[in-house]
Amino acid sequence: MFDLPAFDLGRIAFQVSVWALPVLFAITLHEAAHGFVAWRLGDDTALRLGRVSFNPLRHVDAFGTVILPALLLFASGGRLMFGYAKPVPVNFARLHRPRRDMVLVAAAGPLANLLLLAASAVGLKALTAIPPAGWGAGAEWAAHNLVNSAWINAVLMLFNLLPIPPLDGGRIAVGVLPPEPARALARLERHGILLILGALFLLPWLGRAIGIDLNLFWWLVGAPAGYLVEIAFALAGVR
Repeated sequence: MFDLPAFDLGRIAFQVSVWALPVLFAITLHEAAHGFVAWRLGDDTALRLGRVSFNPLRHVDAFGTVILPALLLFASGGRLMFGYAKPVPVNFARLHRPRRDMVLVAAAGPLANLLLLAASAVGLKALTAIPPAGWGAGAEWAAHNLVNSAWINAVLMLFNLLPIPPLDGGRIAVGVLPPEPARALARLERHGILLILGALFLLPWLGRAIGIDLNLFWWLVGAPAGYLVEIAFALAGVR
């Protein structure tokens, strides 16, 4: 018999609420930043499609923004939520200086996440500066949102900076490398998603089967993100 009381619905609702908003803001501002910079550099494709917007509904991807975060949340027991939005369309041929501007457009998303990470740390410092007696009922909820926001934005920034097309880091690498290696890297784009999914899911599973730690995502993104959050908190004076 399915035992509903075994589920702490209040705890689940709390965890969903303190992860959903940070994820939504992180991916929305990331994508909007791409569209905004592309527009300022000559390509109004995203603007005409309504993607230069802070309205999350403009950027929601059914799987990446809803299904994947929910699966991760429940699979991790309410400890982790991560996702992505619909990529902002950019016509690189319409940019003023396509090779240079492609780098700037790609870098805009991770930069937006870095700014959100800094804002989260400053917001948490402001919140913790309030005497405990003056905290309202929502202080704990707000603190969890800010901590999760810092972590999510650090992860999203570092993940997207991996030099694998179609991630932002891959676009940046294609824009700064000499022509021959740039073309070779650009040709990986059709297989990029498969490489990323393999590194995220297949390698860790294979590692567990043979007793070797092959969690590349943790080495390249998770651990550095933790250090980055610690640095941001330290600079903001969060104890």
